[in-house]
Amino acid sequence: MTPVTLSHTLVVRVENKPGVLARVAGLFARRGFNIVSLAVAPTENILFSRLTIVVDAESAPLEQVVKQLDKLINVVEIQELAPTESVARELLLATVQVNDGQEDRIMKIIENYEANILNVGPQKIMVSLSGDVDQVDKFEASLEEFGIIEIQRTGTIALASISSS
Repeated sequence: MTPVTLSHTLVVRVENKPGVLARVAGLFARRGFNIVSLAVAPTENILFSRLTIVVDAESAPLEQVVKQLDKLINVVEIQELAPTESVARELLLATVQVNDGQEDRIMKIIENYEANILNVGPQKIMVSLSGDVDQVDKFEASLEEFGIIEIQRTGTIALASISSS
């Protein structure tokens, strides 16, 4: 489960070139800034990629992070997304142990969170959930009682709210 910390969500548009992600990650490592989550993908323009970086605010003053990022030659634009002015989501995939007699209980949890069943096997179920970080954290916690065999979370992705742009 993601620890509760004060964080900043930054969206960084960079040139879509080899080594750019390594330079950004290296900058954070050299400065001792803690990255809570990092998601990277090309944008609608193939010349650019978008990095959504959630930074631990206690390890890095926002102004310092932005100044350091702005010095990197491949960085085109930096934007902080305030929680009240953005939509953020995370995806969780998990394989969970389901022992005899637990089927109804786990199905109720999956239904309550509006999660999806992706695969079912003997005494195992694979589920997915897309939601805000708190919802995904709570869903993960509810799965722990059954025994999580394997889990993967994407980290936060975010866009500015349409009403705030």
